[in-house]
Amino acid sequence: MNTENEIISKKKVNRNTILRALYDREINGIKTRMNCVKTTYKVLYPNCTVINVEKPPCFLRKFTPDGRHFIAFSQDQLYIEVYAYLGCSMAAKLLKNYEGNCIGQNNDGDVVRKRIFESLFQLKFRILVAAEGEQLNRECSLFTENSSYAILGSVGPIPHNVILDYDDVFTNNESVSPNLLLPLENYTIHLINIKKGAVSHRLHFKADKISLSHNQGVYLLKDVLAVLSIQHQIIHVYNLIQNRFCLLKKIGRFCFENDFAFISSVHTDMIAEDYKAHNETFTNGLKNKLMVFLYKKAERESEKAGTQYPLRRFYQFYDQFMSLRMWKIQLLDVDNMLIRYASEEVVTAKIQEPSTQASFFMIYNMTTATVLNVYENTSSDLLHGYEYFCDTFRNPYLNPDGFMPCSPSNNIHSRESHEKFKNTMLNARFGGTMEANKRILGQLPIAAQSFSCSPYLDTSLYSYDEKWVSPMERPKVVGEYPIRFYSRELGTLSFCLYTSVSRHRPTQDRRRLVAFTFHPTDPFAISVQRDNLEYIVNFHIRKVYLPE
Repeated sequence: MNTENEIISKKKVNRNTILRALYDREINGIKTRMNCVKTTYKVLYPNCTVINVEKPPCFLRKFTPDGRHFIAFSQDQLYIEVYAYLGCSMAAKLLKNYEGNCIGQNNDGDVVRKRIFESLFQLKFRILVAAEGEQLNRECSLFTENSSYAILGSVGPIPHNVILDYDDVFTNNESVSPNLLLPLENYTIHLINIKKGAVSHRLHFKADKISLSHNQGVYLLKDVLAVLSIQHQIIHVYNLIQNRFCLLKKIGRFCFENDFAFISSVHTDMIAEDYKAHNETFTNGLKNKLMVFLYKKAERESEKAGTQYPLRRFYQFYDQFMSLRMWKIQLLDVDNMLIRYASEEVVTAKIQEPSTQASFFMIYNMTTATVLNVYENTSSDLLHGYEYFCDTFRNPYLNPDGFMPCSPSNNIHSRESHEKFKNTMLNARFGGTMEANKRILGQLPIAAQSFSCSPYLDTSLYSYDEKWVSPMERPKVVGEYPIRFYSRELGTLSFCLYTSVSRHRPTQDRRRLVAFTFHPTDPFAISVQRDNLEYIVNFHIRKVYLPE
């Protein structure tokens, strides 16, 4: 019995507890603030799920960046409801008499299901936002950095008694042709004062097409708002000044504010009342800068290679370049913008799988009106830039404790997950470098405020399967089992997030989706599951032992 294996001491695993964390903080001297905060989140986590919570008749949306308020849409999608978040501790007494980490699977949890919403949230304002004939888009919401204002979007059909002129639909020679998949509608962008419960300002876009879902057509960075009009191929850039949207510039037909005055001084027919901009034969201002950049790039490559092949390629695809239209945009900073170009069939949703089509990314400086670079959607250079400077593309905001969404450029575990996905694409059948680049770059441009800054989604603290939940706030397929979160330090199970148990037997042709909304700092998350036409809300919260 004196073998070498028996004398090897086993490593002692110390479980993280609140008492141990407080003890270590007391005796281990001064640490950095972030280390203390991370230690706290290792021992405080949402260890209880309340299934099928009863809530007011509304659609739950998300928390403000500071976590003090919660935004919801009314059932008719005309009003916005602003709730004050009271904190997890307000539900402690309500949960103390229940054992286990899943409440609501039987009748024993009816009291909790009915009262927990009013214990955590208090209605402050109910604001009428949408104009007559319009409805708010539930997937469109942006917040300013100080959490004082929310930007929402509403859309409505064009009234039947309004007859559109040809000039209203085609305002310039880059305008796209509307179809049944891309109908023209009226849009309104609303600026909501959350603290006062009032609408501060509105922007109206008549007979237009703007992608409001998941904030794809609107982008907010600091105090700069960019809105892409797909129909008219114009980027509207606004500045938030004194509770109002102030127009900075329109980028498309012209790139500077004085371009029209300068060009009309030469082409005097442009100032005539009957002038038709859609009949212009010269190239659109922004498109002209794109074409000039591509030509000069081909010219430099021809001189460097000593052959005319790059220039011949440019002329070969000249018509395809001219037919490109703006599809998506995002702000990289307050001066630079990433614009994705694709064919008109892709932009107008005529193609079912747009990610398989060729597209181009242009980095454009709005201040100097210069094109910095143009990449194809299979470019390895752009992919490397995205991998190493991912946060520049995501533009995440820090939560009050200093956490930011983990990404391949700031988290080694996210980088490993990214490399694993990339290698899968490289080694897959019909895969390869170009296919992998196209799949990854298909995420660009990234919509504003698409990632959660919750510390419980930080992969340096917890390990979880990103197939079921991830920092990107998009609906996921409901798994058969609870979502398990493992301690990255110890490798042990820390907590589980239980999704609702379907009342119907699952079938192969029916997929249930669930969307998670995490509080920026507290151990609290909301999951909304759609099962056919029914919405089931779960609360994932911290439950503590309270002595009698």
